Amino acid sequence: MIGTEIELPVVDGVLSGVDFGGHGEGVLLVHGSGQNAAAWADVASRLVSACHPVAIDLRGHGQTLLDSTGPEQYWRDLGGVVTALGWDHPVLVGHSTGGYAVTAAAASGLVEPAALCIVDGVVLDDRNASLAEHAAARTTEAADRLRAMFRYGWEADDDQMHAYVERCAREAGGDWLNAGARHGLVEEVTRRSFLRRGHRWVRRPAIEEIATVTAVEPDAEIFPSIEVYDRLTCPTTIVLAEDGFYASRRDEVRAVVDAAPGRRLTDISSNHNIPMTRPADLAAIILDLLPDRAAASVGNVD
Repeated sequence: MIGTEIELPVVDGVLSGVDFGGHGEGVLLVHGSGQNAAAWADVASRLVSACHPVAIDLRGHGQTLLDSTGPEQYWRDLGGVVTALGWDHPVLVGHSTGGYAVTAAAASGLVEPAALCIVDGVVLDDRNASLAEHAAARTTEAADRLRAMFRYGWEADDDQMHAYVERCAREAGGDWLNAGARHGLVEEVTRRSFLRRGHRWVRRPAIEEIATVTAVEPDAEIFPSIEVYDRLTCPTTIVLAEDGFYASRRDEVRAVVDAAPGRRLTDISSNHNIPMTRPADLAAIILDLLPDRAAASVGNVD
């Protein structure tokens, strides 16, 4: 992975990240649940000639030592990250859970972005439906599924870890999330998901991290439901994967886009894992959000 490992201070420690270099507008790249900063490598390599992309490892992910102790820390950290980078009005790009993270950071006023890019990471339910969905994510059955599918929280020795990384890269073409991704990129992301603890490796995130983040407060001011978009005032582009998590709810996404000026909906032929499977297309979308380019394009488009 081309880039410089960095540490970015937040209120109670530091987040790990990757500074991909470049000059000009700051672009913060925020991964989804189960991924990490390495997932953005192929996108960032196409951005550095025009801007300055930085990717982070959220709490409980990648090489960040901090775990979440509350459901809002992971997105509130973005305010500290932007301050540490010395950026005034960056472009915020978030995939999946990271899509909500950048949305919440902007909606709360912690960050005043030049633009948002939400990559297959929208929240479309009302508060009650969202609470029910988050409660379902904390059941024993949900935890068992995540362990079986992704080995979250698994402790491995050196040989086991390396064998798992190699297997994930080798089988990427037949994987429902990684099909179409560069095998070397799958290897990088999987390897970064293991954190060294003593003589063992721990596959991250742990189930406890997911349980903490999904224990949302019913009366929270910034809440993962459709009302959060009412608080956005910056230009916002939603990138929707045709085979992603929200493909069947495109009309609802369209309604969010049509509810305010300066919003766009862009469809992309991909599965949910757009940053890894369609990096060139996503990079082109992000480049169009840079202030000097965005000024040339106004209005909502499909």
